[in-house]
Amino acid sequence: MFYKAAPVRGNNYLLKRIAYYSTSKHRRVIAIRREDQSVWERRAPFSPSNVSRLVRQGVKVIVQPSNRRAYPMQSYINAGAVVQEDISEAGVIFGVKQVPVDLLIPNKTYCFFSHTIKAQEANMPMLDAILAKNIRLIDYEKLMDDSGNRVVAFGKYAGVAGMINILHGLGLRLLALGHHTPFMHVGPAHNYRSSSMARQAIRDAGYEVSLGMMPKSLGPLTFVFTGSGNVSQGSQEIFQELPHEYVPPEMLRKVAEHGSPNKIYGCEVRRRHHLVRKNGGGYDPQEYEEHPERYISTFAQKIAPYTSVLVNCIYWAVDSPKLLTIPDAKHLLLPSHTPWLPTSVGAPALPHRMLAICDISADPGGSIEFMNECTTIDTPFCLYDADRNKDTKSFKGPGVLVCSIDNMPTQLPRESTDFFGDLLFPYAEDIMSSDASRPLNEHKFAQAVQGAIITSNGQLTPPFEYINELRMANTNRSRHKVEGHDQQVPIVILGSGLVSAPVVEYLARDKNVAVTIASQFKEEADALAEKYSVRSEYLEANDENALAALASKARVVVSLLPYDLHGAVARACVSAGAHMVTASYVQPEVKELHDVAKEAGVTILNEIGLDPGIDHLLALECIHDVQNHGGRVDSFVSYCGGLPAPEFSDNALRYKFSWNPRGVLLNTISAAKYLSKGQIVEVLSGGELMSVARELDFLPGFAFEGFPNRDSTSYSTLYGIEDAHTMFRGTLRYRGFAETIKALQLFGFIDPNPHPSLHPEGPQITWREFACELLGLMDCSIFYENLKTRLVERIGTNGAQAIESLGFLSDEPIIKCSSPLNTISHYLSKRLQLEKDETDFVVLRHEIGVTWSDGRKERREVTMTVRGDPATHTAMARTVGLPTAIAAKMVLDGEIQERGVVLPFAPVVYKSLLSRLRSDGITAREVSVPLN
Repeated sequence: MFYKAAPVRGNNYLLKRIAYYSTSKHRRVIAIRREDQSVWERRAPFSPSNVSRLVRQGVKVIVQPSNRRAYPMQSYINAGAVVQEDISEAGVIFGVKQVPVDLLIPNKTYCFFSHTIKAQEANMPMLDAILAKNIRLIDYEKLMDDSGNRVVAFGKYAGVAGMINILHGLGLRLLALGHHTPFMHVGPAHNYRSSSMARQAIRDAGYEVSLGMMPKSLGPLTFVFTGSGNVSQGSQEIFQELPHEYVPPEMLRKVAEHGSPNKIYGCEVRRRHHLVRKNGGGYDPQEYEEHPERYISTFAQKIAPYTSVLVNCIYWAVDSPKLLTIPDAKHLLLPSHTPWLPTSVGAPALPHRMLAICDISADPGGSIEFMNECTTIDTPFCLYDADRNKDTKSFKGPGVLVCSIDNMPTQLPRESTDFFGDLLFPYAEDIMSSDASRPLNEHKFAQAVQGAIITSNGQLTPPFEYINELRMANTNRSRHKVEGHDQQVPIVILGSGLVSAPVVEYLARDKNVAVTIASQFKEEADALAEKYSVRSEYLEANDENALAALASKARVVVSLLPYDLHGAVARACVSAGAHMVTASYVQPEVKELHDVAKEAGVTILNEIGLDPGIDHLLALECIHDVQNHGGRVDSFVSYCGGLPAPEFSDNALRYKFSWNPRGVLLNTISAAKYLSKGQIVEVLSGGELMSVARELDFLPGFAFEGFPNRDSTSYSTLYGIEDAHTMFRGTLRYRGFAETIKALQLFGFIDPNPHPSLHPEGPQITWREFACELLGLMDCSIFYENLKTRLVERIGTNGAQAIESLGFLSDEPIIKCSSPLNTISHYLSKRLQLEKDETDFVVLRHEIGVTWSDGRKERREVTMTVRGDPATHTAMARTVGLPTAIAAKMVLDGEIQERGVVLPFAPVVYKSLLSRLRSDGITAREVSVPLN
């Protein structure tokens, strides 16, 4: 379609121009394509004034029609351009943003921002099409001078628009937090006809700031600008319209605490301010350019805590250190992180120092790791909280306000087009000499243009062949290609037992995760897989080759296998570079892998079930709250137990098995150690543990008893309460459990050593026959009453009644499992299992003694009770499986980045875990009891 030009220069001029185009044998033809990447995209690579200059040089300029461009089509017609839909005549096609695959014309030279040089996944199909269509691609981002500086960019106006936007958003965010500020009168960048109009609005706001019209409760505001290039300069130009004072990074804390509220503080941060070598410290700019992977950033520790608004303007290269990681964000967004934030009577306190981030770099998953997708001009802001939630509908709520629009300059389209076109024009002549059908070596491009050619003649040019390697590395790193689950991240769950279902259910909620259940009990695994629409595989857990093969397919492995197999699983994970999560205590052979796992970049997260697990999370939440408010923890006493619901505790043990029966029984003969009023108390292994059980009455409606659990003393250091005089962690049961267990111990049933009569290949034996053997009776035909009498003589009346009621005097054949412990574990797992209409009950209790600075004493009581649901999951399965699954997802998503053998003790970890557990209905009640 052609548009008729207005006769502004007379018909003779137009006739001469048409005659020139029709007679010139060597005329150059270029096209300006219509932008279709966004409805907001109103820029063009050349302005009408640039087109006029090209036309005067004898260039035919075809412009695809678009009523969306900031400059109307008539302006291009007046400049001498031909406006038409068909641009196939042009040898070189200029645009701004990416081109849809189906609109790419073969054998042409294209110039635009391709966003392919980091192997950005979303643009790889376009790159493949460019190669297939023999297109020569020139990327503006790589047009550079001899010093490596970009020469063609919208950067300045990205900075200008970004700064206007974040001031607008800051006003709305502070209002939602209860503070009216002068920034309320700054609008979004696209609301202004030009940046000069926006500057006037910002100057007006700055005048009010200088008059002291900022709420005193906000304290001084600090703006941190990363980088010093065009983007940073553009944003700082706008910032300088405010009453301001620049300070170096080392002064940020001082001004954050003591600065004036009548001005805004600025700080420009360069690489040397926050990048240091991983080994040895220091910063060498040349070494960093060549080996960025050798460096880490200290920005999150030294600068971010004193930043009100971060304006991120840096280019992020693959393998470069992140400016802010996901765990950094969790740390910065904790309320306790900024104790100096001002408060005043009647004024709401700010949740944390960092209020807003303007991520002008807009590189998903780049320097600001937690911003894995850009915001848009339609929805320019989101609130990002420490739990990875993003709220785009409100300015009120927890978190930091983020603006990360990837096409900021189009909010100021005319100025951006003028600015960009003037920068591009000097290179246009050279670019127009490109003929995509000829080999690249037949051209004599200037160095700046030559270095920006990404593809030519169906191949990546040598400087950009790394893109293929990067694509393969990204694929391997993310392991996207999982059989039947393309574009999903793989996670493997080892074990299909009692706690597996909640783990599978939680992880299967995310359709971007490919879950595989691996178990030697294939029918159990298949049933879970069918229920939750995931995959299942057979696994012989003792087969280390099979473990290695599974780990090699996974990003994260969740081990729900018996604890004695975790060493083999951990070794397989470290070798495969897969992370591992388990609910169990850290085993010695796993602990030994700490250094090698850390070196391999692997996380092995332990103790993240119920006990250990939720008990840690609730303990640390309470302890840290006390310490953050100036208190001292003097004592810590904790009990936890998984029990049948009271109405189903109708057996001699007062217990039914909702997890590994062998583990339950083995714990009753284990040793224990705890600290009581400054004295170490040790309970020897072999059966002494049940003799120290004591009655508990913290829930008077229940008959509880408890006994020590393993070595409690190490947790004084792990919990950070080394000065406490008491540290006790115990197991909770219904009253009567310990007495029955003592009877089983005395009778020899809880013996972990092999017994000749229980060899799987030996002759058949009944429980009665085995009882006679344990009593030393040669004649198994002894009268039943006489047998009971002999039993009473051995273990007492109550014990004998318990043994009888549990069926250990019956004529039922034994399924032999080598040792008495293994044999009765198997037997009781069937006899004392929860029936389909029965449920269980989990109880967790912490009692924490506190002394305050004024001498007051109190006891913090934390109580959690969870009742199972026969229709879904047992309480034990939920309280072990759910935190395990949440932790696995946090590792998968990069929320937990500590490497090596780790525990979930960091506030940024346990706070998120508790928040998500509460969202899923697992809650605890805390009360304070004064003691003086």
